[in-house]
Amino acid sequence: MISSLRGTVLHADSALVVIETGGVGLSVFVPGDVAHTAVVGEQLQLHTSLIVREDALTLFGFSDRDELEIFRQLLSVTGVGPKSALGVLSHLTVDQIAEAVTAEDDAPFRRVSGIGPKTAKLIVVQLAGKVQPRVASAPAGAPATATVEQVAAALVGLGWSEKVAAEAAATSAEDATDAERESVPALLRRTLAALGPGAKRG
Repeated sequence: MISSLRGTVLHADSALVVIETGGVGLSVFVPGDVAHTAVVGEQLQLHTSLIVREDALTLFGFSDRDELEIFRQLLSVTGVGPKSALGVLSHLTVDQIAEAVTAEDDAPFRRVSGIGPKTAKLIVVQLAGKVQPRVASAPAGAPATATVEQVAAALVGLGWSEKVAAEAAATSAEDATDAERESVPALLRRTLAALGPGAKRG
């Protein structure tokens, strides 16, 4: 079992990276945000799952162990294969998945390409009680959650995935001034500037 991988990025596209380690280049399927941030020539470390089939050995890689664990949980759901599970993790963060399951809300999963209404409902039902949102106390001076959520929603409306939108809004809020943290338009401008005109969506 290959449980982790570290090496130099040789190639990266929208869903796959090739990492050289020990003189061997390994193809690893990854969530969109990992693929988009991978830089050819730089080091990358991934937590991995090796899927064995009769005709193939396929590696799937994630930036942290929480994503890897959710990937494995998704594979336990009837009708969800590795590519569909990866699609969910490209579209939603670990916390967004846990929150949707806890709230018995299958809508976020129905918005993922390749996940139909029946499968979305099965994800919610079969993962119930198995995943929990991480509870973290906000640091002093942290922006109101509502402001970050509104900025994330605006980014989704502009074409970014829920995962990218949530992470970008939260990151911008950490660096924002107090005034920007309290203003949705100001925080949205900061977030859009951070994403840049060439940022990949979806």
